[in-house]
This record gives sequence, structure tokens and C-alpha cells, in this order.
Amino acid sequence: METYTAMRHFADSWALLGMTLFFLGVVAFVFRPGAKTAANQAASIPFNHDVIGSTPERHAGGNPQHTFPHAARKED
Repeated sequence: METYTAMRHFADSWALLGMTLFFLGVVAFVFRPGAKTAANQAASIPFNHDVIGSTPERHAGGNPQHTFPHAARKED
């Protein structure tokens, strides 16, 4: 039972302190000055590709260049 008591004491003190510091570090990372630009860039990733049904760019072979998986492509 002594091992359980030691682990319980560690969890109640140092592990709690470590988790609190990790949480505060994540909060500081999210609210840092350059985070808004990075978050906006990450949020716009789904919109950076061709839209289905738009006029696709063509490469030398004459076929459209698709950035979507095969199942999502609109066939010509």
C-alpha cells in the first residue's frame, strides 16, 4: 500500500503542477501575438484548392489538374 500512497501523493502535487503549467503554456501559445495570422492561414487551408465545377487549369497533356481525390472529381 506504500506504493499507492507515494503515487497518490505525486499525482496530487507534482503531476497537478505539471498539468497546470502545460495548460498555461498552451493558453500562452494560442494567445501569442502572431497566433491570429497562423490561425487564419490554417482555417483557410480547405479553400486553397480548386473548386469542383470551376474552370480547371490544364497542363501540357491537356487534362485538368485536380487537387481533390478521385471520388470528389467532376468528370469532364
